[in-house]
Amino acid sequence: MSRNLELQRYIKGFASTFRNYKGILISVKIIYNYIASHTTLKNFSMTLQEFKNSLDLPLITSPMFLVSRTELVIESCKNGVCGTFPSLNGRSAEDFEQMLIEITSQLKKFEEETGKKAAPFGVNLIVNKTNPRLEGDLALCAKYRVPLVITSLGAVKQVVDAVHSYGGLVFHDVIKKRHAEKASEAGVDGIIAVASGAGGHAGTANPFALIDEIRTFYDGCLILAGAMNNGNDILAAENMGADFAYIGTRFIATKEASADEEYKKMLVDSTFEDVLYTDGISGVNANFLKPSILHSGINLDEKKEEDFSKLIGGEGHKAWKDIWSAGHGVSGIHDVISTKELITRMKTEYKTALEQNVQKLNNLKF
Repeated sequence: MSRNLELQRYIKGFASTFRNYKGILISVKIIYNYIASHTTLKNFSMTLQEFKNSLDLPLITSPMFLVSRTELVIESCKNGVCGTFPSLNGRSAEDFEQMLIEITSQLKKFEEETGKKAAPFGVNLIVNKTNPRLEGDLALCAKYRVPLVITSLGAVKQVVDAVHSYGGLVFHDVIKKRHAEKASEAGVDGIIAVASGAGGHAGTANPFALIDEIRTFYDGCLILAGAMNNGNDILAAENMGADFAYIGTRFIATKEASADEEYKKMLVDSTFEDVLYTDGISGVNANFLKPSILHSGINLDEKKEEDFSKLIGGEGHKAWKDIWSAGHGVSGIHDVISTKELITRMKTEYKTALEQNVQKLNNLKF
């Protein structure tokens, strides 16, 4: 069945379900119209194996609110790593579309000038009833054939099917087994296990325990997030049973990250004892740098409700500008360098760690 016919059937079968899903009205008809009107994009499709083969390192730079903008994504992809960003980093749907245009055009230019293939990029969507932009942002992902869509706070089969219909992949982030089971049932291509110590919205589970628990029922693609900084950590994640590492905080301390210089300096100066796990910022538990919370004057004792509409637009961006997220990996951040330098360093560390593992294997006495 052709992709367009598949999507047409999908529209007819699930339109009512979309309207009833927790108040989110997602018009898949919009997505189909975008696809039908962009004939040059009709042949796009990426399998999970093709995604893996397209990377120099088994690494995804995680999408960070206000930090992961076009420069960081583009430099990550140019250097063989999947760069991602939240759609809400665009203050409006128009801004988000401009980001997609810049990323796709710059990566195309890079490939034409160098003869090298850039790594694919990804977009993070908040699948929550308080995100009024979900419908439009999902449509734009389809319009520009975003290779990877990362969903958060809701594993919805209809969203997964929409991305699959244009040939994209879907990874979903989870903090516990129950969420992973729902993601698997929704048909995602990969599950991101967000362990204790991850920056931003994170869980409380030890990474060994979380991966082992998910592997009891899921043998698909697994991505590990939480307190990783270097190539050694990336290989360790693979040895634990993950297919990819998912690193965010370390990439804030790069020249391309759209973060205040004081933010970057605080990362270098901090240890994991400076990280606070709280639901007092967004209503969802997350890790933040204590000094930035103190400076913001936020009352953590005041009960917060989940409301991601507050992340949208200029006022939402301004309100979050001085509240700085970080994971326990801050203890291993000692400098601010370019994204290219960081990834090159990680590649060297990964290769060295792999060679050491081979040596250990050769020295086994059993």
